[in-house]
Amino acid sequence: MRGWGLLLALGLVLSSHVALAQKPVEGHERKAVAQAQTAAKAKPRVVRKATAQAPRKATAQAPRKALRKAQAKAKPRAHAKRSARKSPNTRRPAAQAANTRAKARVQAPRRALQPAQVAAKEAGGLRLQSSSVLVIDRDRNTVLLARNPDEQTSIASITKLMTAMVTLDAGLPLEQTVTISDGDVDRLKGTHSRLAVGTRLSRRDILRLALMSSENRAAASLARTYPGGRQQFIAAMNAKADALGMRNTNFADSAGLNPRNVSTANDLAKMVRAASNYALIREFTTTTGQVVSIRNGRAQEEFNNTNRLVRYKDPDWKIELSKTGYTAEAGRCLVMQARTANRPLILVLLDSPGKLTPIGDANRVRRWLESQRIGRGLASN
Repeated sequence: MRGWGLLLALGLVLSSHVALAQKPVEGHERKAVAQAQTAAKAKPRVVRKATAQAPRKATAQAPRKALRKAQAKAKPRAHAKRSARKSPNTRRPAAQAANTRAKARVQAPRRALQPAQVAAKEAGGLRLQSSSVLVIDRDRNTVLLARNPDEQTSIASITKLMTAMVTLDAGLPLEQTVTISDGDVDRLKGTHSRLAVGTRLSRRDILRLALMSSENRAAASLARTYPGGRQQFIAAMNAKADALGMRNTNFADSAGLNPRNVSTANDLAKMVRAASNYALIREFTTTTGQVVSIRNGRAQEEFNNTNRLVRYKDPDWKIELSKTGYTAEAGRCLVMQARTANRPLILVLLDSPGKLTPIGDANRVRRWLESQRIGRGLASN
């Protein structure tokens, strides 16, 4: 019995050892099998996930790619805008275009003169601002420089040279007293005058003020006191223009305020030549200044010449006759008979844009004459 018990015990021990030896192998195998099954199950899910997500990912990324492309294209424009902000020349293109159009409107007359500017350049680099220019050698009666000499334009107070000639031609007594009346007041443009209504002056003084300081009421009173009144005076002015061969000239008043007082540079050169034959016109247009008693002698006023070259006695000019003019329609005008650069000249400058541009143009002509030997018609066009 004891032997069978030992054998049974030994068998139990051996079976337990075998069971223990087999247990880890079975567990490892189970684990491996479980992992394989898990991997097998996971792989289809991953594939399915990738397959399922691919269209969605592509769909989601498509707008992003389009957005990136749009941003890439927009970057140069954004850079251009930043450059526009930095660059003063490209800032606010709409405002700049408006300014360009405004400048074009202002500078249109100057552009129209470009062919004449080319001719002036050939004549020595002149850059004249006046729209119409005529420079004549008075003794030889040859044209030295011309720009639009036959273009008809308003002439403003250059008119007063004709007013003076008609007054002197009438032989009216120069010492006769002329009283400034309400009818002499400028109602057309409302210009100011220091000759108050009621001022009494001799016709000589009135004529001097009209020519020297371009007094509009003085010129108006000369026409009003003419035999037959203003209408007869204006008729006499136009008849005188016809007699001088001024075919493109018309006068509508004695002061030059009316824009229908028109002429050309060629016609005005004829008028200057004719006016230079009157000693009083030469004297009064070249008087630098005059103190005049006004308000019936209760006050004195100093009147000066409107031509700065005369008023300040410019040593480069020997001026024998001078007259200036200005209205909005006529621009700045200047006519002279003078000697400069050893040449006797008749100079006509019409429609200059600035207050001092006629003086500047006159001096440019003078310097040109000093530096050039001008032949007949060298700079005319």
